[in-house]
Amino acid sequence: MTRATARRRVVRLHGDDRSARPDALAAEEPLEIRVGGEPLTVTMRTPGQDFDLVAGFLVGEGLVHAAEDLAALRYCAGTDEVGANTYNVVDAALRGARPLPLSAHRNLLTTSACGLCGRDTVDAVRTHVRHPVAADPLAVPPSLLYGLADRLRATQRTFDSTGGLHAAGLFDGTSGELLCAREDVGRHNAVDKVVGWALREGRLPLTGHVLLVSGRASFELTQKAALAGIPLLAAVSAPSSLAVDLAEELGLTLVGFLRGERANVYTRPDRIIG
Repeated sequence: MTRATARRRVVRLHGDDRSARPDALAAEEPLEIRVGGEPLTVTMRTPGQDFDLVAGFLVGEGLVHAAEDLAALRYCAGTDEVGANTYNVVDAALRGARPLPLSAHRNLLTTSACGLCGRDTVDAVRTHVRHPVAADPLAVPPSLLYGLADRLRATQRTFDSTGGLHAAGLFDGTSGELLCAREDVGRHNAVDKVVGWALREGRLPLTGHVLLVSGRASFELTQKAALAGIPLLAAVSAPSSLAVDLAEELGLTLVGFLRGERANVYTRPDRIIG
């Protein structure tokens, strides 16, 4: 199977000096996701944990809500120029009828004005949420939040060798224990891999958990957290305005700029105690 890194030769410049040397790059390849044999989407991802990625993507699209919704995952026959399996096509078999994916709803809205698109998209996500987070009793001290970034960073082995990957980590909201960490060239994919792991482990909904992402908190990442039942999303960078709108609508705690012993709490600050 394909690896998460690739080696390429580079010419390194340092002042007037130059030298040739091998360099490690984060691998990026397309993954076609099919449902019941029908193509659904193609995402660019770092190979590895592909089944987790597909499972998490389906949660984020409102197509599955629990482990029993997903009957099977398998690689389809896709081959390269020498006939080897590329492992770049995954087909998901679902149980029961499924609603229109959220991505299809968003695509229908792309021709609308931004304000209408945002308002309708927030409403669409609310209707797909099966695990409401507003009533989640999670309460965490600031000291617990401050330690999460270092714990996630310590797991980023591929980032250490390439400098080119996003990371997502799922933590127990009571103990701060890191339960699952994933890396990927796409921050959405990293979150999907974490949520997919939780789905396949039978852990959804993720009541009482914290999701930390290494980049910014976008609308899509907030959506994915809410659909997985995660009451607190933290990011080391900034959130977008629509991410804050969605978090406020759903009662999700959204934390940005979590760096060292500082952070901004944008919604539901009552969950941060002490």
